[in-house]
Amino acid sequence: MACSNAGPDHPKCRFKMPRFRVARRLAVAISLAVFAAIPFAQAASANDTSQTAQDIVSAGRLRMQSQRLAKLYQQAGMGLNAAQALKQIDASVGEVDAEFGRLARYSRKPNIQRVLARSEALWKDMRSALRERPVPASAERVNQLADELMLHAGKLSMQIEAEGETPVGRLLDLSSRLNMLSQRLARLYLLAQSGNRSQGVVIDIEQARKEFAAGLNELDTSRENSPASRDAIGLAKNQWIFFDSAIGRLSVADRGDGVAVQNVVTSSERIAQVLDLAGAQYATIMR
Repeated sequence: MACSNAGPDHPKCRFKMPRFRVARRLAVAISLAVFAAIPFAQAASANDTSQTAQDIVSAGRLRMQSQRLAKLYQQAGMGLNAAQALKQIDASVGEVDAEFGRLARYSRKPNIQRVLARSEALWKDMRSALRERPVPASAERVNQLADELMLHAGKLSMQIEAEGETPVGRLLDLSSRLNMLSQRLARLYLLAQSGNRSQGVVIDIEQARKEFAAGLNELDTSRENSPASRDAIGLAKNQWIFFDSAIGRLSVADRGDGVAVQNVVTSSERIAQVLDLAGAQYATIMR
């Protein structure tokens, strides 16, 4: 017998209508709960993205500082603004320690903890080496540790970036890589000026030079740029003109080309500042 014919009081229909009402009320309750949870989920996602952005910045600074500190150490050993270079080393050592502190939470993540632990071990060795008087033997040790730390900090940055998986995260990592390359170029240039014109150093200079130019162009033409990040990249391009010109004269200049050396020393520091600013802008966009 159909319920429409029997009426609502028929035994077969009496239980169907309440069940329908219960199901409908349950569906409404679930919908309300889902919609109520959306703001919380969005807030949690935003917090995660903001944290990932900051962590990419921190790992990128470790990578950059590995080369910058080695550059400053080489600079002090060559007597180029030695007192200032040593002061900059002292200040930067504390900054690197702070960056490792910010990344400490990754020591609990199995896929990242090994790279982080190796980076920390290399940093402890490098920090100890930087306390030695800058002579050729200690400079060689610092350079070796700097390159190892650079590689592991690069892996760390890539692993953290993979957790964000956004185009801006890629640009943030690229800006920090270019920052590292600028410091590496300056360090290699100073090595060459101090007398190391080996094929390995010359090839590394040319490769880093080409990669920096290509990466800077990629950042400049990226559609994810904000006006602020584009301005920062524009400042980096201006500094790169002086920097690249000085490096390009390495093959024709004698070792006493003080103007070119000074341009590399000062321009590399300015590039570090403006690329750090660009990275901060990308982190803001990513958040």
